[in-house]
Amino acid sequence: MDSTSRSLSVNRLSISPKGTGATARPEPAKPSGTAFESVALLLQGGGALGAYQAGVYEALHAAGIEPTWLAGISIGAINSAIIAGNSPELRVEKLRAFWELASEPSDFGWSEMWTGMMSGDVLRRWINQMSAAEIMLNGVPGFFTPRTPPPYLAPPGSPQATSWYDTSALRPTLESLVDFDRINHGETRFSVGAVNVRTGNFAYFDNTTEVIGPKHVMASGALPPAFGAIEIDGEFYWDGGLVSNTPLDWVLSSRSDLDTLVLQVDLWSARGGLPKDLTEVAVRMKEVQFSSRTRAATDQFRKLQHLRALFNEVLQKMPTDLAASPAARELAAAADPAVYNIVQLIYRSETYEGQSKDYEFSRRTMEDHWRAGHRDASRALHDPNVLTTPEGPHAVKVFDFTTSHGADSAAENSRRD
Repeated sequence: MDSTSRSLSVNRLSISPKGTGATARPEPAKPSGTAFESVALLLQGGGALGAYQAGVYEALHAAGIEPTWLAGISIGAINSAIIAGNSPELRVEKLRAFWELASEPSDFGWSEMWTGMMSGDVLRRWINQMSAAEIMLNGVPGFFTPRTPPPYLAPPGSPQATSWYDTSALRPTLESLVDFDRINHGETRFSVGAVNVRTGNFAYFDNTTEVIGPKHVMASGALPPAFGAIEIDGEFYWDGGLVSNTPLDWVLSSRSDLDTLVLQVDLWSARGGLPKDLTEVAVRMKEVQFSSRTRAATDQFRKLQHLRALFNEVLQKMPTDLAASPAARELAAAADPAVYNIVQLIYRSETYEGQSKDYEFSRRTMEDHWRAGHRDASRALHDPNVLTTPEGPHAVKVFDFTTSHGADSAAENSRRD
């Protein structure tokens, strides 16, 4: 019996992302400007560091590559919504509008006075700390403002008592920059992750299963205790980064049988040096807490693809009656021949960036992050293997590109199973 006659229609096997108890629906092939049938852009959470992701997208757009699936957590959810919610020719412009709004000087603006006048890591660190202090006092335009009175003076059980900042300003910002009708039309797949406060379970809001609005994006970025939970259909949700700071598992669970290019953009590095003081301890704690563990996930997926390939080989040699058994049919449905390139772009903080780097929204720092993302993505795309589909069924190539204080970085890891 040939392989075609053994291609049986049964329920697909897939791996559920941590805490969801569900898998993503299959995705149809779409044009992406590459040889791949699907291009997934995955954007991690990281607050002010998210301008790096905007720079990455700008480089992709310049190269003629348009993601077919946008998936994000926290600030990555906001960037994903802006990209998915606009036509390709407007996306960079809308991203720029958001990040320029978020990095506008506060009413005081005293740290901005020094931004262009001083250089050197020590002075830059001091300026960044002043800017972060301004953000804590005044909030971020179009994003969040401090609660008055503060939460410890608010009645217990009230929304004001459970967070330091009010994010209601984010809703009109999203409505002005994102066409949610476009997202819900489904031209581009869109997913954002959040955590159910009551159950502790992870949840994905996906435009293939529900109507997406500003509240879904806001829920994905509601990081406590800074921001309050967002109510959706009677349930309350916090930032998805509390459970998983990357949508990688969700995308890989869809089992679409499509040759897929996955672009994972991380704002926190799992690897780092041994801290030398308490400030560096605080920085390293955040990096460990919010890094995506992408390498572990991709290693697991690589092993899974290898097992699928082995089963396909065995299937060709099975007797007809055994190949038609329910167990063999179910395994056959899980053994699709799709190939994957998984490209990880990881931002590594400059030496002057401290523990406040995720809420230091100064214009100068925003521009630095944007340029770093554009530079790293452009360098990755110059590797001819990145946009070349792997050879053979079930093949997986993984590329790691890491910013290292402005120095050139080659692909750290490029392997195929």
